[in-house]
Amino acid sequence: MPAIEAVGAEEDPFAPYYFQHEEQKICGKVVSPITDWYDPNYPSVVDRFFTRYYYIKGGAPYQVLYHSNRICLICLAPTHPAYAEGIASVSYDVGNMDRSQNVVKGKAKKGGMILQEDTTLALLTTETGTVYKIPSCIRGKLVEVNTALQTDAKQLHQAAEGAGYFAILLPKIENCSDIISNLLTQQQYDEQLKKDET
Repeated sequence: MPAIEAVGAEEDPFAPYYFQHEEQKICGKVVSPITDWYDPNYPSVVDRFFTRYYYIKGGAPYQVLYHSNRICLICLAPTHPAYAEGIASVSYDVGNMDRSQNVVKGKAKKGGMILQEDTTLALLTTETGTVYKIPSCIRGKLVEVNTALQTDAKQLHQAAEGAGYFAILLPKIENCSDIISNLLTQQQYDEQLKKDET
């Protein structure tokens, strides 16, 4: 791919950094350029490593991305009404507790707050003034909250799936089966959406 030498009347300062394929050989065989391996349909990180589950509270849906190591990311479901209303702010100060002050230590994540599925994790305020109490969605230990949302809540509109998480929770091994059974699978969630449309 030839470098672009000029933009308008000025020389492009990034021209030296543009990709230019140079033929390479390993053991006498020509190595194809890495761009030949690009697959626009390659599964996302979520598709490869997480299972999607859903939790509905107060008519608003939430997404739980469940990793094989039990780590759970708590997010808004794609059809959450806050997206349509416009997201104004996110706060982890839920009145009697500031979730952003949660501190864990070591591999066992000692010191993390123990939350129930209906425990308020955060408060999301929309541009219309509606306040949504973001539930924990599962029983587990609070490992981390996404403090970046406190300074820029609008990033939820552009964030890739999983990147706009509110918190990371870690359930106990013995509770995982019960937790999963109380959540909606992707298929059940899709069926619920169809029912709501009719």
